[in-house]
Amino acid sequence: MKKIEAVIKPFKLDDVRDALQEIGVQGMTITEAKGFGRQKGHSELYRGAEYVIDFLPKVKLEIVAPEARVEAIVEAIQNAARTGRIGDGKIFVSPIDQAIRIRTGEADENAL
Repeated sequence: MKKIEAVIKPFKLDDVRDALQEIGVQGMTITEAKGFGRQKGHSELYRGAEYVIDFLPKVKLEIVAPEARVEAIVEAIQNAARTGRIGDGKIFVSPIDQAIRIRTGEADENAL
């Protein structure tokens, strides 16, 4: 099993969710996040004063999936989240040693 974490622009969330549903992904966790990478924030004017916005709004998706599905999931996220501009986000894939469904006690892939 693998955990796929994707940090994307908030306005792309619906596109990514739709793309994942099309390939049969049934569950994910969404978290609002703030951060920066190469994009490094920007300045805004508000009532004549300049403010530096250091951390930009992002959305973090987390999906745990069988290893055989990871490539399709990553490709779906990439295609749906890409705008071609800086700040499109990142995808991280890491191993999961164990998963347990609390309600039933099912373990590993059966818990997904």
